[in-house]
Amino acid sequence: MFISREAYYELAELCSVFPVITITGPRQSGKTTLLKHIFPDKKYFSLEDPDIRQMAVADPRAFLNQSETGMIIDEIQRVPELVSYIQGIVDQLQKPGYFLLSGSQQFELTQKISQSLAGRTAIMKLLPLTIKEIQIISAGLSANELIYKGLYPRLYDTPPMNPSRYYSSYLHTYIERDLRELLNVKDLHLFELFVRLCAGRTGQIFVAGNLANEVGVSVPTIQSWLSILEASYIVYLLQPYHTNINKRLIKSPKIYFYDTGLAAYLAGINSVEQIPVHPLRGALFENLVVLEVLKKKYNSFKNYQMYFYRDSNQNEVDLLLDNGISIDAIEIKSSETFDKTFQKGLNYIKNLLPGKIKNTLICYAGQTESVVNENKLVNYKNLSDLI
Repeated sequence: MFISREAYYELAELCSVFPVITITGPRQSGKTTLLKHIFPDKKYFSLEDPDIRQMAVADPRAFLNQSETGMIIDEIQRVPELVSYIQGIVDQLQKPGYFLLSGSQQFELTQKISQSLAGRTAIMKLLPLTIKEIQIISAGLSANELIYKGLYPRLYDTPPMNPSRYYSSYLHTYIERDLRELLNVKDLHLFELFVRLCAGRTGQIFVAGNLANEVGVSVPTIQSWLSILEASYIVYLLQPYHTNINKRLIKSPKIYFYDTGLAAYLAGINSVEQIPVHPLRGALFENLVVLEVLKKKYNSFKNYQMYFYRDSNQNEVDLLLDNGISIDAIEIKSSETFDKTFQKGLNYIKNLLPGKIKNTLICYAGQTESVVNENKLVNYKNLSDLI
């Protein structure tokens, strides 16, 4: 089943301008499906296939010249040397949308693409489904259901797949395989413990030293493992907002997962009934919203930078969207009932940065939407319409 993606029109427009389009994102986020849907007539090659990979390595020119109309090449990071040959071909042909590349390891792929295809390729990040994309095919899901099930497309196929079974396979098939490729981890048991501890810290400040003590490895090892999770699109680090104001600001990032379903699975949540009473419920709801904003940024090529604000006096705002001219501030609450205390952080940041804050929003699980003391109260499913 093809699920209409919000990135479709942006991607189609890019293909009319750039000779190479590169899509990165988590495994199974729908990259290949989207490319095949837009270009059904282009030949498709997956470098996951050992035979195809060997062909590409042995004779890259012959491999790339198999089609006069270009091709889709999946998991391009498997044979990164192809990128240099692609550069020569597109410089000669000057045809838009000729090569469509995809990959699921962002650091290696982005670095290679930036070096060899600068000015020749547009880079798009495709994350799992947005809430609005889910609503088209499965309307009426609650926040708890979205958190537990997650938003990977395969979970919404017919018949539906059990989330615990899906994420168990995802964890062992993909994370551990990518791990072996990116870094030689001697004890996978310790690494899996590290990943589960990260899930337990969803929405919290990431302090490598604390995890090093719990796992029993060095701080540099924790930092290396964290980079692996980032490279494989497992975790997202939200950076703190820094200004020249005279405050003691928190300088470590907050950790989120690219998908709440995986975070919930790693945290030991085995049913949607556990979500309402689980101590991570608020953090997982915050994770859901933060990633929804990140998806809007990538799908629509928005130019805002995402931060959080927190200082040593416990003043904080969950999300700041900085476009360089003004900032939108967002407070995220999992409650279905509005409370006036939700405005505290927003009022503080407006006084701290007078003239800089444009919009202030309270994103919550309730249905009532209104304006309270110039702060917009919005249901989480509608937040992307306002940013």
